[in-house]
Amino acid sequence: MKQINFAVLLVLFFTGFYNYAQQGPPARNKVKVTGKVFEKVSKQPLEYATISIMSPNDTKVIAGGITNPKGEFEVAVAPGTYDIKVEFISFKSTEIKQKNIQEDTSLGVINLSEDAAQLSEVVVRADKSTVEIKLDKKVYNVGQDMMVKGGTVSDVLDNVPSVSVDSEGNVSLRGSDNIRILIDGRPSNAINVAEALRQLPADAIDKVEVITNPSARYDAEGGSGIINIILKKGKNQGLNGTFIASTGIPETYGLTANLNYKTEKLNYFTTLGYNHRTNEGGGLTNTAYLNADGTPKGFLDEDRDTKRESDGFNGRAGIEWTIAPNTYWTNAINYQNNSGNTTDLINYNNFDAAHNFTGASARLNNGDTGSQNVEYTSNFIKNFNDKGHKLTADLSISRNTDDSDSQITASPSFNNTLNDQVQKQVQVQADYVLPIGKGSQFEAGYKGSFGDLSNEYYVTDENNVKDPNLSNTLEYKENINALYTQYGFKINKFSYLFGLRWEDTDIHVNLLDNSNFNTKKYNNLFPSAFISYEISDQSNFSASYSKRLTRPRGRFMNPAVNYSSNVNIFQGNPDLDPSLTDKYDIGYIKRWDKVTFNTSAYFEDTKDVFSFVRTPNGQYVNGIPVILSRPINLGHEQKFGFEFTFNYTPFKWWRLNSNFNLYNVKTTGENTYIDTNGNTVVQNLDNQANTWSARANSKITLPYKIDWQLNGTYNGEQKTAQGKNLDQFSMNTALSKDIMKDKATIAFNISDIFNSRIMRSYTYLTNDVTGESQKSYGEMQFRKRQFNLSFTYRFNKPKGERDKNAQPRNEGGGDGGGDFPG
Repeated sequence: MKQINFAVLLVLFFTGFYNYAQQGPPARNKVKVTGKVFEKVSKQPLEYATISIMSPNDTKVIAGGITNPKGEFEVAVAPGTYDIKVEFISFKSTEIKQKNIQEDTSLGVINLSEDAAQLSEVVVRADKSTVEIKLDKKVYNVGQDMMVKGGTVSDVLDNVPSVSVDSEGNVSLRGSDNIRILIDGRPSNAINVAEALRQLPADAIDKVEVITNPSARYDAEGGSGIINIILKKGKNQGLNGTFIASTGIPETYGLTANLNYKTEKLNYFTTLGYNHRTNEGGGLTNTAYLNADGTPKGFLDEDRDTKRESDGFNGRAGIEWTIAPNTYWTNAINYQNNSGNTTDLINYNNFDAAHNFTGASARLNNGDTGSQNVEYTSNFIKNFNDKGHKLTADLSISRNTDDSDSQITASPSFNNTLNDQVQKQVQVQADYVLPIGKGSQFEAGYKGSFGDLSNEYYVTDENNVKDPNLSNTLEYKENINALYTQYGFKINKFSYLFGLRWEDTDIHVNLLDNSNFNTKKYNNLFPSAFISYEISDQSNFSASYSKRLTRPRGRFMNPAVNYSSNVNIFQGNPDLDPSLTDKYDIGYIKRWDKVTFNTSAYFEDTKDVFSFVRTPNGQYVNGIPVILSRPINLGHEQKFGFEFTFNYTPFKWWRLNSNFNLYNVKTTGENTYIDTNGNTVVQNLDNQANTWSARANSKITLPYKIDWQLNGTYNGEQKTAQGKNLDQFSMNTALSKDIMKDKATIAFNISDIFNSRIMRSYTYLTNDVTGESQKSYGEMQFRKRQFNLSFTYRFNKPKGERDKNAQPRNEGGGDGGGDFPG
């Protein structure tokens, strides 16, 4: 009954918005005024330029609109004679006086020039919105967010609407971790993506794009969508750059330099950074062991204290060559070198059935980690004309190493672990875009991804003897070839985009120690369809469908055992199959002068979904059963949800944006295993849960031009198949002030003000054969409250200055392509 009521409310909600969008004077007997707005020097389209149509010699606006990403506009007015004004902030406005409009009229291309007199006054306050809401994606501009100064990419992503990062650094979108993370349009080649994101400084990031329902031009990988991280690339003429120094508590400090030198033909860019970070965290797990009749059998309390220290160097250097006015070739080298140390102390306290203390023990894990990532990228762009006809080609070659070793001391035992990984990867891609007539566009492309990963992992005892049950050598090879095509066109107010992608996958997962070889070969077709209706210049309605795929990777497939706790351990599953998702999304966007509102309803239907299950592995430590957590292809998952994003600028000195996500997840499936007595145990893991999350961000300019930012995040409680995750709330704040005639900025931020960002959960396990069970309550805090102070200095690059010399082209390559027509 609740679901029926919820559906009725949804229908009423969308009906109300649709009726509201339709209000206004009848559109009949009106004519269309169209045109394009470009920057005069670079011929770059100006998005969000304002067009105002007024009666002659009257300042009252009769009709108006704004330009789309291509600089295009369309305004409907009654036939007559009008004054037309075109404006863009820090540019000289253009006026067309006494224009007689009796039929559909094109004003052609309107070129605007920068107003040098206004630029010095306006540029400091002319920042883009922190979050730009577009119909097919959300764009988060990192440069405007004080919260992440001195932080990492993980901090950036955790401030992006619809995105969250858990205590282990894993990224999720709309509550799902089945996503694809791109850097400059290319998949991250790091072995441990979560750790790589924690090492890359936030200061190297320009913006983040969140694409919840990608088209056929993108990789099919990522069941719930794509997150594209775009790195900074300077474009101003001459030598310019930014230096950022930061320090914090717990002990954290770093220095980053972004330098750029541009001539008429060549553009040199580089980013260099060093950082030292200290993360203090901890957690606990309290477990009650119960007999078949529910009476206590014993208790175990685990208390964990963790300290992680890391040193990282990040370097990026490249050159962009303008071969011809319409041909560009960019080459870059990316290098990361990270090292760290982790101290993890677990104290165990044992109790009998009456909860009387019976003994204590401790387990100390001292670990050293190191990684080195080297990547060469090349991007070639050929624009055949200024209407979007182009060819792009991309190449990426990378080699990544990830090493870790640890000493585990637990009386009376002593263990050593070693984990060495080497990954090599080559990616090639070509994309062709051909506009056909007005409002139509054809695209086609190829992508090949070829990877090879070797992983040696072993655990030795106090006698330096390798444990064959915990050690293995993994060889993982992955070859993917893909072809795609899509066609988009516009008919009146409707825009359409239909695409089809074909991917052929060949994966080999080989465990060399026991000669266990697994081969996964499959090919799939991935259709996509997008329909958009332009209700007015300020509002749009869209519907989309795509088929997505999630391949098991990383720790999901690696059978190496996480041995930091000897009673709660994790192990990957090399026999996992990919999951397939059908995604449906209905969206509506409405813009007012001070408000942008975007809402969507989405449905995801996933087969062979991954899920973690916890089972006894048959071993005991001091009478305590060891619990193994591992991923399996559980069965079927359906997710139905609503998302709302709201941007509001009540005053020039105050900006607000918020995001709300509510969804229901229904999972059906079971897990079958053989217990130590040879009994077949079937775990029914059917589960249905509702949960929601909300995020709000406020940025205020105080007196003396001090900027104050405050944001809060809340994640609601969610039921799981074997327990539940409790709710979580956290809040961050930051203050910044421009100094030295706006050439420098000093910022202070506090992450997790109330030290409340703690993952809390309950887990319930029952042996259906013996009737014995256990109940656990756990807490995990990856990083405690942090304080950070940063200083930013800019030379030959005023704060907020837009790219005056950029050319109209799509950079970054990878999964790029043409713009959606219309």
